[in-house]
Amino acid sequence: MDRLTSMAVFVKAVDLGSFAAAAAALELSAPMIGKHVRMLEERLGVRLLNRTTRRQSLTEFGRAYYERCRVVLAEADAADALAADQLSEPRGRLRVTMPAHFGRHCVTPILLELARRYPTLELDLSLSDRFADLAEDGYDLAIRTGDLQDKAGVIARRVARQRMIVCAAPSYLDTHGGPDRIEDLSGHRAIIYHRSGRSVQPWLFPLGNQPPMQVMPLGRLRLDDLDAIAEAAVVGMGLAWLPSWLVRERIQAGQLVPLLVDQPDFLYDCHALWLQTPHLPLKVRLAVDALAASLPRFVA
Repeated sequence: MDRLTSMAVFVKAVDLGSFAAAAAALELSAPMIGKHVRMLEERLGVRLLNRTTRRQSLTEFGRAYYERCRVVLAEADAADALAADQLSEPRGRLRVTMPAHFGRHCVTPILLELARRYPTLELDLSLSDRFADLAEDGYDLAIRTGDLQDKAGVIARRVARQRMIVCAAPSYLDTHGGPDRIEDLSGHRAIIYHRSGRSVQPWLFPLGNQPPMQVMPLGRLRLDDLDAIAEAAVVGMGLAWLPSWLVRERIQAGQLVPLLVDQPDFLYDCHALWLQTPHLPLKVRLAVDALAASLPRFVA
């Protein structure tokens, strides 16, 4: 007699409260339900259920075994679902939250291509710098950049790293000159990224195997929009520390000049996050794989 089947019968008998109810649900006879439970008890050498003609109740060991059986059965179902996924296409709604500019320029094109390949997949995308809660807000996937604050109950996979560079407009450099060393940054005006309710984040510069050097920028302009920071830098309002993908075209057009080019660039990690689950839905797994495969070229 198959042990996994007997576990499933035992769990059903506990869930429904009687052998008769389990027999009806599983389309088996009540004696067969009892046979499965007795097989488990004989194998374990411990009684799982106290049974009388009127009622049944779990023993102390039986309750612990019941909980473990539920986990085992859930994992078995998840393993079977993996095979089913290989024969099916992603379908249904995929809800993703991501930072506004990073999402618009880098993440959205990849997910749109995924939706083009799979017509049964629906996309519900939120582009916002607000940190959404995966569970409370009902998202399947979150894209985050930088350090992860709280990973409890969440799986995180790094899907890319974005390169941060210091840059300024030719007009600013003509007037103020440029920094030759990191230490020179304190003598320059900066355009600062700042979100309401959060402290200003330092500019970071790698120092080999040591923790990165932190430079707290000083300036009279504080914006919570990366594109607006880039535009303020273009008109000569100060130095900016921005992702290379965001300023690439402005640098190519001569609107901005990269600075400290001999200094290694800081790499901000980009993660895909999803809630821990016995079985990762196919739509989520394919989206994460697509981001890991394609996102690095968008942020290079």
